[in-house]
Amino acid sequence: MAEKYKCREDVFLHAEKISKIYPGTKALDEVSFDLLKGKVNVLIGENGAGKSTLMKMIAGIEQPSEGTMYIGEEEVYFKNTTEARKHGIGIIHQELSLFPNLNVYQNIFMGSEKTKGALLDNKQHIEAAKKVLERLEHPIDPNTQVGELRVGQQQMIEIARNLVADDLKVLIMDEPTSSLSQQEVNVLFKIMRELTSQGISIVYISHRLEEIMQIGDHVTILRDGKYVADADVKDIDVPWIVHQMTGDAKAYPKRDREVDWNKVENVLEVKDLCLPKAGGGYLVDHVNFELKKGEVLGIYGLMGAGRSEIFECIMGLHPEHTGEIYLEGEKLDISTISKQIDKGFALIPEDRQAQGLVQTLDIEKNCSLSAMKTYKKGPLLDSKLEGEKVDQQIKDIHIKVADKKLPILSLSGGNQQKVVIGKGILTEPKILLMDEPSRGIDIGAKTEVFEIINKYAEEGLSIIVISSELQEIVAIADRVIVLSNGIKTGEFYGDEIQEDTLVLASYKGHHTEKES
Repeated sequence: MAEKYKCREDVFLHAEKISKIYPGTKALDEVSFDLLKGKVNVLIGENGAGKSTLMKMIAGIEQPSEGTMYIGEEEVYFKNTTEARKHGIGIIHQELSLFPNLNVYQNIFMGSEKTKGALLDNKQHIEAAKKVLERLEHPIDPNTQVGELRVGQQQMIEIARNLVADDLKVLIMDEPTSSLSQQEVNVLFKIMRELTSQGISIVYISHRLEEIMQIGDHVTILRDGKYVADADVKDIDVPWIVHQMTGDAKAYPKRDREVDWNKVENVLEVKDLCLPKAGGGYLVDHVNFELKKGEVLGIYGLMGAGRSEIFECIMGLHPEHTGEIYLEGEKLDISTISKQIDKGFALIPEDRQAQGLVQTLDIEKNCSLSAMKTYKKGPLLDSKLEGEKVDQQIKDIHIKVADKKLPILSLSGGNQQKVVIGKGILTEPKILLMDEPSRGIDIGAKTEVFEIINKYAEEGLSIIVISSELQEIVAIADRVIVLSNGIKTGEFYGDEIQEDTLVLASYKGHHTEKES
């Protein structure tokens, strides 16, 4: 007879030898995990390590193939999220799961509605929504339609949904800060500390190692679906985490090319680019820059600096922009995205789920989508040629995929991002625009994305990379321009590209934000 499990006093939930098997893959392999009471329990590992899968078991979204979970000394099994919620377990997903056509308070109370007699008590919903949003320092009108909010605000609504639960004991946060500004991150961390002081346990999944060291109490590391190590944050450092995650201390691969860029031809020239904003002022304010053949140009700046808007102007999303854009010396008449792709531009968008992938299509179709017109055989699609091109792309950028006919969402975040990059490369671009290409992926996948950037730059592709991560932009860029409130405030080459100089330039003119 098996010995009865004895729960430790400081553990709220214990997972014992949890395995999860999907067709063709073992996502979790006998992982044991202690969820400590009143602590920020950090879960880290490279993409595909099994972090989200383990949390889905605890939240009742998925069920284990093998293994047992205990709360106290009682064995528990959650066949759905409702059962997990009865035990006080809530989850904030990495990908937003809101209803854009409903308003803020309807989203916050979806599934936990309050009633007055036979009717919904919307007065109580509105008051409670106001209260929780003030606590999050986001006093948004509860009647605002969620689809009108920016991504960071939507993320706060997702967090608010869990904070209104009466009996919250565990809050699982999967990449909650990936869409938030630094100020919003600070507010979130303050609330996390309030929750842990009330005895609520938090599971925190993040790829931002500096955040983990700041907010975490205890770290558990997974690799390839297996438990690797765990430790208190006070006893470890970032190199230890990286070593446990990857098996060796990977660093961002620093570009090291001795090129006299003055002798290299310009591929792109942007002159006096302006994008007006509603109510006056500019989102992009008279910006000038050029891009050389085979160069990796970095764009750095704080949120709202106008970085993504530059890409949107180049791709034809803002016909109202002014200024001149030249490709290989020829002035462009920018009208549609399709025409810009034909001219040799490809965009890797910041939000891969909403803008980079079609979630109902398989891996192959997502990869070939942008270049579909090149696979035509008369009025039909040449499936053989399409398949060959996709196979070659999968091989070239090392997309880890068992079968290209599988759904795109069967891939880890890092491999989904590689599919989005592969889709852009298959259009055979002259210029690749990459907006936060490493957002929401782990350090191993980031390293692979940077290797892809290096590979194609060496082959003569001109690349512009927007990144909020200082270490990344310092490592990957040949030259960096810095934006602040739509204005170019700095331009740095080679050894001038240092974290402190970029940060300093990004705050230049930032005090004028309210005036503009």
